[in-house]
Amino acid sequence: MEIRIVKGLAGAREADGVVVVIDVMRAFTTAAYAFDAGLTEIELVSTAEQAFAVEGFRMGEIGGRLIPGFDHNNSPSRLRGRRLSGRGVLRTGSGTQCVVAAMHASEVWLGSLVVASATVRALEDREVVTLVASGSPDEGEEDLACADWMASLFKRTPCRQQEIVRTVRDSRAAARHQPGDSDFPLEDVECAVAIDVFDFAMKVDRQNGAAVARKVGL
Repeated sequence: MEIRIVKGLAGAREADGVVVVIDVMRAFTTAAYAFDAGLTEIELVSTAEQAFAVEGFRMGEIGGRLIPGFDHNNSPSRLRGRRLSGRGVLRTGSGTQCVVAAMHASEVWLGSLVVASATVRALEDREVVTLVASGSPDEGEEDLACADWMASLFKRTPCRQQEIVRTVRDSRAAARHQPGDSDFPLEDVECAVAIDVFDFAMKVDRQNGAAVARKVGL
C-alpha cells in the first residue's frame, strides 16, 4: 500500500483517488461525537450562508467561535451526553473547506484520532490512500500527527501513541482552549486525543453537488 501525506487546501485540491481529510482540532472529532449523539448524516459546507440554505442541526465556527444562528459551535465535548437525531450541517475553517476542495477524489473519508483504526480498517484493501492534514499552513501539527499514526496503522509499522497524543496536546490549536471558554473548552483536547473511542468510520458521498458524510460501522 502507498500512503501519501499532503497538507491544507492545496493538497486537498490536488489529491485524487482515495482521500482521508484529517481535522483533529476539531471538525472531524466533533463530527464523530455528533454521529455518536444520534445524527444520521452531516452535510459539509464551506460557508455559513450555505449552511443556512439547508435543513439540519447547524454546527461550526468562524475564527473558532460559534456562528450566530447556529445550533452548536465546533466543540466535541459539548456534544457528550446530548441526544440528537436527523441530519446535521457542519461549516469550519479547515476540515470542511478541504472536503469541499477535494473534487478529484474518487472517495473521501473524514479522519481524526477518535476514528483512526476504524478508518484504516475500512480502507485496508486500497492500493493508494492520500491523507490530507487540513490545518492551516502555519499550524496543523496535530493533523500531521494523526496522519503519521494512521500511516503506521496502514503499514503495520511502530509508532509511539504517547508521542502522537503529546503532539496534539502541545499543538497551537490545543493552546487556544481555556477554562470557562464555551467555544474553546479544555475538555475538547481530551476528546481529540481519545484514540479509537469510536468503532465507526465516516464516509462522504457527493449528492447533487453536496458533500454528505455518514458513519460506516465496522
